Amino acid sequence: MIAEVIINSNVKNLNKTFDYNIPFDMEEKITIGSRVLVKFGNIKKLEEGFVVNIKDSSEWENLKDISAVEEKDFIDEPRVEMAKWMANRYFCNISDCIKLMLPPGTGTKELSKRVKEKSLNSVKLVKTIEEIEEDIENKILKSEKQIKLLKFLANNDDVLLTDIPVLTEVSIAIVKTLQKNGYVEIYEKQIERNPFLHKVVEKTEKLKLTDEQQHAYKMVESAIDDYMNSEFLLFGVTGSGKTEVYLQLIQKVLNEGKSSIMLVPEISLTPQTVDRFISRFGQDNIAVLHSKLSVGERYDQWYKIKSGKAKIVIGARSAIFAPVENLGIIIIDEEHDNSYKSEMTPRYNVKDLARYLGKKYDVPIVYGSATPDMSTYYRALNEEVELLELTKRANDAELPKIEVVDLKQELSNGNRSMISMKLYQAIEENLKNKKQTILFLNRRGYSTFIMCRDCGYTAKCKNCNITMTYHIKQNKLKCHYCGYECNAISTCPDCNSKNIRYFGTGTQKLEAEINKMFPKASTIRMDVDTVSTKNSHEDILKKFKNENIDILIGTQMVVKGHHFPNVTLVGVIAADTNLNIGDYMASERTFQILTQVAGRAGREKDRGKVIIQTYNPDNFSIEFSKKQDYKLFYNLESSIRKQLKYPPFCDIIMLGFTSESEKNIQKVATEVHTYLKNKIQTDNIPIILYKPVPAPIDKIKNKYRWRIIIKCKFGNDIIEVINNCINDVFAKRNNQVSMIVDVNPNNML
Repeated sequence: MIAEVIINSNVKNLNKTFDYNIPFDMEEKITIGSRVLVKFGNIKKLEEGFVVNIKDSSEWENLKDISAVEEKDFIDEPRVEMAKWMANRYFCNISDCIKLMLPPGTGTKELSKRVKEKSLNSVKLVKTIEEIEEDIENKILKSEKQIKLLKFLANNDDVLLTDIPVLTEVSIAIVKTLQKNGYVEIYEKQIERNPFLHKVVEKTEKLKLTDEQQHAYKMVESAIDDYMNSEFLLFGVTGSGKTEVYLQLIQKVLNEGKSSIMLVPEISLTPQTVDRFISRFGQDNIAVLHSKLSVGERYDQWYKIKSGKAKIVIGARSAIFAPVENLGIIIIDEEHDNSYKSEMTPRYNVKDLARYLGKKYDVPIVYGSATPDMSTYYRALNEEVELLELTKRANDAELPKIEVVDLKQELSNGNRSMISMKLYQAIEENLKNKKQTILFLNRRGYSTFIMCRDCGYTAKCKNCNITMTYHIKQNKLKCHYCGYECNAISTCPDCNSKNIRYFGTGTQKLEAEINKMFPKASTIRMDVDTVSTKNSHEDILKKFKNENIDILIGTQMVVKGHHFPNVTLVGVIAADTNLNIGDYMASERTFQILTQVAGRAGREKDRGKVIIQTYNPDNFSIEFSKKQDYKLFYNLESSIRKQLKYPPFCDIIMLGFTSESEKNIQKVATEVHTYLKNKIQTDNIPIILYKPVPAPIDKIKNKYRWRIIIKCKFGNDIIEVINNCINDVFAKRNNQVSMIVDVNPNNML
């Protein structure tokens, strides 16, 4: 038997199969998807690879044998086919895609160490195996620490080896000495690390659906019953009860013995979603996958899904790769969110993969949002997706009242603080009424940049062509692109002036100002800097809700999906942040984020109030978010995009180049452009091709950045042209220049 093996490498030239002989003793172990070790070329060490096909014979002679095989059934044939499809569509190596499907913690280059090892979800335990009283009397055992440990173990079963030093103040070296002398045994035991271990959630029953919810449920239910691969857009205002529809659809699928994938965009949303699902379905049926779990927890959750114990998978983008059997439905909540598009190779869009799985297994896909992605809504208007609308809040709560404050007028009135007079008064009133407030500012840190007022010097990252952000707590300047940091400066390094000024505002500065304005108010902040540790998202949200903290200050992670019954006021500190990013999606993102943050206010009996501060009150995305009218926004924005040939009327493909040499990057980008230009003219392909130019941020991590922009209707003909370009031009060059292909990128910078 012959195996076709893909070598685990991101080198373009190795994105092809190599034939290897399957030794007789491995024939029962090796299947399509097996991870193997092979001798490759003249390299002495064994290389890792994946079996993508098995056949009876090969056109090549003197084939090498496969050296070792991972004995676990990680990936099956359908997953290999999916990886091939992804590699072709997203212009990367097949191995890059296969790695996304492996269990957490079993990543690259580990097979040689793990072929003979036991699985990761095991721990080392210690127990006594000899009576010690006689040996103590006969002074065979003299060490006080050894005796102390043995007596402790005699009274305690199954003690973790790693806990011994903490519990007994005895080192692990002493444990191993006792093992050597036959007094204790160190053994392994399989455990399941349960991320729900400390959750206490009350059981809930399904709610009575409103007429609109019931109609939406029935439409999707019909597709489930008929095994139809239909797509639905659940377009509902904030608080309209989309989650209850999801819960009842998943119950329907569960009753039929099938599994569900429920995707949420932010890690901060996962705990709240998990709580609602556990309260309805219990812990045993649910697995959760996201990056804030430990590797061990993710590994165990992966196997809980693989074994069929968990029928409901909840997670962020990567949960689409969960090894789900007998899939019944895919739900993508907050489907407009940027995080569903990967910014790293493979640069996949989770909605593409959902459609792939939906077609393969004939299951429906439900997209949910109050502010749908324009491409999804465009597909709904063109009847490619079934549109299901929820126009009212589920508990008959009113939508919040939204007011816009012109910050130019505030300045003219002498108010130079971050808080307008109207917002100040509203916070003051909320505090008197014992109601909670959310303040949203989509920029972390204290100041966005520092500048010398005498010579104009600005502090920039030494690795990137970008200004550094000041963080007051550590008194550091930090680059949010490469992570470089240095001490804050008080003297200009160019002119030695002391006239250093801090410009711009971030969440740290907002928190400091709020504490000065309202010294008696309790505050809590939620941004990347405060949620770096495990469970910190959940801890902050629980603290805000359960301890009734007065003011939550945060970035976009406080915007979407959260339900806080006592929040009646939301303040948007700077609505213009996303408008000035130089991106064709700037208006859409501004509208979405303002509408979403407004949706956090007044979700129960008391009507909410939202105050939006801006220097551009007449901008249509701000004006329409005030009206909370998505359709008005869509109609105007789509007319602009149609004229300019932007999505959804046209696709954008960005070819990005990076190199430490500006000369090399320019040369390679020009060669790629020339190849594409000639191909377009020869084959008459409908593509708008722009010349290579430096990226707006032209240097990150000491590497220059160039790009080529293509506008076209993305399809198989375009995929073929770009893949041929990669193979004919780029892959034949040296490694001094890297190239990525990003289809409809989130970030044009």
